[in-house]
Amino acid sequence: VSASTSLNFHNIEVSPIAEAVFRKMATDAGVADKWVIDSGATSDWNIGSSPDDRGLACLRNHGIETSHRARQVTKADFTSFEYILCMDENNLSDLNRKANSVKNYTAKIELLGSYDPQKQLIIKDPYYGGAEDFEKVYDQCVRCCKVFLEKNS
Repeated sequence: VSASTSLNFHNIEVSPIAEAVFRKMATDAGVADKWVIDSGATSDWNIGSSPDDRGLACLRNHGIETSHRARQVTKADFTSFEYILCMDENNLSDLNRKANSVKNYTAKIELLGSYDPQKQLIIKDPYYGGAEDFEKVYDQCVRCCKVFLEKNS
């Protein structure tokens, strides 16, 4: 069984969008039962919080709902997930550091943006932006998740 998770610092802006987009794509492709899809944070600041209202509005505009609550990445994630996809270099560095403290970790830790056909490697946190910034994140997640799903299904 393949698995995927997406990570960012707070788990209330970008990663819940990526999680919801990937879940919808996998469901629409009829392969959702082959995936464990989740997202998490590298920090513990917003544990239990709902995604940012602007991100939820963006998802709703595209017909996607989510009941996500922020959680922090755990040591078990590095052995239970096949892929851990993150949004920027800080996440990547944090995750690699955490993974190195896990004996026999198996997860492949990558930037989700490495799957972007438009070569936009970093998915920027839209927290200080407006609705258009969340829309840009959504579009980037769609592009990346589509390629990731095609390569791994």
